[in-house]
Parts: sequence; C-alpha cells; structure tokens
Amino acid sequence: MNRKLQSENIDVLYEAVGLIETREEFYNFFEDLCTITELQAMAHRFAVAKMLTEGFTYQEISEKTGASTATISRINKCIGYGADGYNVILSRMKKK
Repeated sequence: MNRKLQSENIDVLYEAVGLIETREEFYNFFEDLCTITELQAMAHRFAVAKMLTEGFTYQEISEKTGASTATISRINKCIGYGADGYNVILSRMKKK
C-alpha cells in the first residue's frame, strides 16, 4: 500500500465501495462519483492490464484498444512491480 495515497477521505471512499452489493449499485455509485471520461479511462486501463496478463503484445494491445505504448508500458510496470492490485483482481476473475 502506498502510504502517500493513504488518507481519511480515501479510507472512507474505499469503505463505501466495499458496501456496494449489486452491479446496478456499482453503476449508480460510479456514475455519480466519476465523469464519463474518468470511468472510460479506468475501464481502458483495466482492459490493457487484462490483455497484458493474457500475453498480448504491445502492438496488439495498441491496435485493439488505441492505447499508446507509453500507457501500456506504465500499466505493465504496475503489473510487474506495483502494489499487485491488477494481479489480485485479474487472478480472482480467472477463477470465476
């Protein structure tokens, strides 16, 4: 966990997200919380992370998603050396 990001407000936000029970509640909460552009950016980054863990090349990911190689590289760095956020969630998704 990155201590630089830790704050009371972020703790409350994470607690709130943990209380969401249905997909509809997720949609409603994040629609209120984020702009459409912010949601699309998060979904885009997660799609790139998923493709990286599935073995796609940077070129394939860029062609399919429109992501720049700089963005793909940053996400790949998080997968390899980050806080394991992507890895934990993608692993759980594969088990489902």
